[in-house]
Amino acid sequence: MFKKMIAATAAVFILWSIIDFLVHGILLQEIYQETMHLWRPEDQMLALLMSAVTLFFGAAVVLIYSFFVAPKSLATGVKFGAVLGIGIGAMTGLGSFSYMPIPLCLAGAWFAVMFAKLTVAGLVVGRLVSESVTPIGMRSM
Repeated sequence: MFKKMIAATAAVFILWSIIDFLVHGILLQEIYQETMHLWRPEDQMLALLMSAVTLFFGAAVVLIYSFFVAPKSLATGVKFGAVLGIGIGAMTGLGSFSYMPIPLCLAGAWFAVMFAKLTVAGLVVGRLVSESVTPIGMRSM
């Protein structure tokens, strides 16, 4: 089971990295250029830290699903990811809009990206993590 969780974490990390590159590196570049006074200069950005955060958050999503969600299935994984995506998307996108002077379209994009990334993560864990992981609290004594 540990190997499946490692594989799911690696798959989530790779997929999220690709999504982040496409969205933040290409699609949202114009908006980031218009608001560049809000961001670190590119030579001061901490890419390694961002990759580590992505890996740790992906691992957390996989572990939460693995240990706390039952029954495990593709449908359950997608639902788990979508619900988590709505909550975290609202927090990161709309929450940031509440205290940062970013355009509403950027907040909406951040919401949509988090929703998509977490739904994809749910699809991955639903496909790769099987029922053999027992949710905490459901182990027999």
